[in-house]
Parts: sequence; C-alpha cells; structure tokens
Amino acid sequence: MSTKNKKGFTMPNNYVVIFGIIVLAMIMTYIIPAGAYDRVANDDGRMVVVDGSFHFVEQSPVGPFELFECISSGFTEVADIIFFIVFAYAWISVLLKNGTFNAMVGGLIRKFGNKIELLIPVIMIFFGVLGSTMGMSEETYGLIPAFVGIAIALGYDAFIGTCMTYVAAATGFASATLNPFTIGVAMSIAEVEYPYGLPYRILIFCVFQAIVIWYVMRYARRIKADPTKSYLYGVKLSIATDMASKDELENCYLNKRQVGCIVVFLVTIFFLVYGTITWGWYINELSALFLVSMIVSAIVGGGMGPNDIAQNFVMAAKDMMFGAMVVGLSRGIVVVLNSGSIIDSIIYGLSQPLLTMGETLGALGNYVSALGMLVVQNIVNFFIGSGSGQASAVMPIMAPLADMIGLTRQTAVLAFQFGDGYSNMFWPNGIFLISGLMGAPAGKWFKFVAPLFGIIFAFQCIFMIGAVAIGF
Repeated sequence: MSTKNKKGFTMPNNYVVIFGIIVLAMIMTYIIPAGAYDRVANDDGRMVVVDGSFHFVEQSPVGPFELFECISSGFTEVADIIFFIVFAYAWISVLLKNGTFNAMVGGLIRKFGNKIELLIPVIMIFFGVLGSTMGMSEETYGLIPAFVGIAIALGYDAFIGTCMTYVAAATGFASATLNPFTIGVAMSIAEVEYPYGLPYRILIFCVFQAIVIWYVMRYARRIKADPTKSYLYGVKLSIATDMASKDELENCYLNKRQVGCIVVFLVTIFFLVYGTITWGWYINELSALFLVSMIVSAIVGGGMGPNDIAQNFVMAAKDMMFGAMVVGLSRGIVVVLNSGSIIDSIIYGLSQPLLTMGETLGALGNYVSALGMLVVQNIVNFFIGSGSGQASAVMPIMAPLADMIGLTRQTAVLAFQFGDGYSNMFWPNGIFLISGLMGAPAGKWFKFVAPLFGIIFAFQCIFMIGAVAIGF
C-alpha cells in the first residue's frame, strides 16, 4: 500500500502577496470610473477637498509596464522610512555587538526577578501614552528589533516585543487624546475646537489600552507556561540571533564602557521624545539621530574602529532589508490607485450610502450612520494610510455629511480616528510591514493580531453608539 504526502496551504512570501494586491489595484483602475474632487488650500496651507465638487474624469487605467513604474515610484516616496528603519537597527546592532544590550537586559532580569512580566504593561503604557498624545507610531519601527530581543530573552516571543512597542503606540495613536497628526488635523478641517471631548477620549484610551494589555499578557503567560503555544514556535528570526539565553543574561554585568553606552541609549530616547514633541522632528531628523547614536555607541563601547563600524552598518542593513523593502513595495498599491484616479471615486461611492441611510431611517439612522461612518473610514484607510492625508481627503466630506444626517461633527472625527488608526494593524500594509521588520511569517502575525482587531472593532462600535447617545 502506498501513501501520499499531503501538503496543506502554505502562506506565500510577503512580496508575492503584496505584488498580487498591486495587480488587483491595477485591475481596479480599469473597472472603477475615474473621478476627482476639487482641492483648495485651507488656512494651514494644507490641500483639502471641496465638498460637493466630485466629478468624473477621463479614465486613466494603469498598464502592465506602468505598474512597475508605480512600484519604483512607491520606493521613492517612502525612501525616508526605509532609511529610518535601517539606521535605527544599525544603532541597536552596535549595542548587541558590544554586549551592552545583553548586560542591560540581564540587569533588568536580576532587578525584577519573578516579577519581570510587569515590564510588559509598563512599557506598553509608556508607548501608548506617547502615541495618544504626541502621535508616535512609525517612530517605533526602529525599536522593534530591540524589544523583540528583550522579549525573547525573557522567555517570550517576537510578537510580545512588537506589542510592547508598535502595537502599544498604534493603540494610543488611534485612541487619540491630543494626537496632532490625526484629531488635530481632522478637528481643524471639521471646524471643531481642539481638543474637544477630552474626557470621553481619555476614557476611550484607557479602555483600549487595557484591552490590548490584557490580550498581550494573556498570550505572554500562555507561551511562558508552554513555549509550543507560541505562534512562532520553531521559527528562527535573524534579528534575534545575537541575543543570549535568559540564564546567560543573568550572568551579564555592565562594564564601564557599557555604562557609557547606556547613557547614550537614554540620551537618544530622550531626544527622540523631546525632539518630536518640541522641535517637530520626524523621520529624517530621527534617522540622523540614530545614525549619530550608532557612531557614538561604537566609539564609547570600544572595540570598533571605522572599518568595524562600516561593516556593522552593512550587516545591519542586510538584516533589515526584507522588512524595509516591504515598506516600498506596499506603497506601490497607493501609487497605482492614484495613477488610475480612482481613490476619490472610492471615497465618493462609500459616502453616498451614509446620506441615504440618514434620510430614510429617522432617529435610528443616526446610530446606523455612525457605524457606517466607522466602516467607511476603515475601508478608506486601506487606500490612504497617512492619518493627516486621510483627514485632508475625507473630513471635508464627512463633516458636512454629519450635519445633513443629524450627527455631530465630533462624532465624524471619532469615526475617522478609529478607522484611520486601529486598522493600520490589520490591513495588509501593516501586516506585511510589521512581520517584515520582525522577519516573521505574515500569516502567523495575522493569526495573532486578527482576533485582537475583532475585539477592538466591537468596542469601536460601542463607543460610536455611545457618542451618538450622549450627543458627543
């Protein structure tokens, strides 16, 4: 009797899936009618759409060769983020090479002992607050490898390290209390006083941050008790190869040079936060900061000459290239849709059913329309990933639409911030970007984050209903 080996479904490579989405976007440019809104500069100099100005334009479908041109343009548009990721990891890799990172984690293990798991919620609250107030999100990309290393060293997996930084900050970003890049821009366009409704927003932040921490801690305790329960069990990650085991870390002690590197580390984090809040630093300035910190850490830590620093930079770039290139390739989706002039058509098409529901369902229509706005904003976020860019494109439409269907403009802003923020963790761009930065299979990260997004979306609906009920 012969037997045949049956193979189950294997998740394609991240690049294959993203390219498939780009091809789908190209096909959409042939199917969806091309259209555009008129745009004018507002008082802040930001280009915003003119409500009621939508009109169809000549179809401009993207051809097969032009598709590859769009991919190239996508890499160009996000070159700053690509280099930011590489520079940040180059700095972290120096701390790994000279033993500073291992010794620092070893000190934390000895200090906290059996209570080491408390580091997870403490760090998550820290990044969550930064995301909610100052809009930190992309700035955590370069820190993911460092915290992945910490999490693995503590007996967890890469997903825990990513949640400690990116997921915590992204949750805070979406649960915006003062975030100037989302609700600041949206409120300005919607002509709502900033920061209106702060008590309700603080409640939202606390609830969502608690949900995420509960979800992460539940997973952390499960895999700590049984490592085979980890989604990444048996998966080797290149960015964690320089981390020692927990037992080895407990015997790692700081020398004088490593203490100097820790000072550099703390100063870098200080300027990352202070520069962003006070001086308006963003990707380019932070890239320069990480590059300087890499060189200073290499000198202070000792043992690395110019050639060693250059070699370390090349190897760090190699390790992070998979994730960094995902950023550029993903951008090609948006470039294709823009080239085909269909993004405005999609926004227009999504907004029209909201008006119909508001006119036909009466008082109940307010609740249905609010939930509809939430769904629309989640869908729009697939096509427009930038928070401020989405606000400029959507809020001039949603604000007057809210007036017509009997909702407050503040409720429209709330739907925008929810849709813009939380789905960043769930839509393909976010899934492939973050899994790429970890060097982990995208399918496994999706399995981890999809239930979390489902829980979060249910609570988004609850808060949208609450907003309508209290006339938020």
